[in-house]
Amino acid sequence: MVVFYGSLGRFTWRMLATVLAAQGIVVFLGALVARGLANAVGDDRDSTWLWVGIGLAVLCFVAAGLMRHPWGVTLGWLIQVATFASAAVVPAMLAVGVIFLALWVGSLILCRRVEDQMAARERTPDPR
Repeated sequence: MVVFYGSLGRFTWRMLATVLAAQGIVVFLGALVARGLANAVGDDRDSTWLWVGIGLAVLCFVAAGLMRHPWGVTLGWLIQVATFASAAVVPAMLAVGVIFLALWVGSLILCRRVEDQMAARERTPDPR
């Protein structure tokens, strides 16, 4: 089940935080590419793209730290949208957005299953 708001289990929020931290690194590298591309074509917004990209990367790291809160997952979804929006500046970020969206949704679904299985195992008495 995919959630957009609410409390997450410990395993789930840790995995989502890991995805966002990795995404922050890649988004930062994308910001450097955006600056380089803008500079190469003589676009005056080269430093603007760099700072916007750095801001998004920092937001990824902040959101990773906020995954424990119910609205942390909502912030994570907004970051996924912003990553797709960055493809308007660097088209390769579309592939980055697809990869990290797959990791994000996959983590939400699979980690929830793992936590449900762990909870069921804890409820079952040990046969020894």
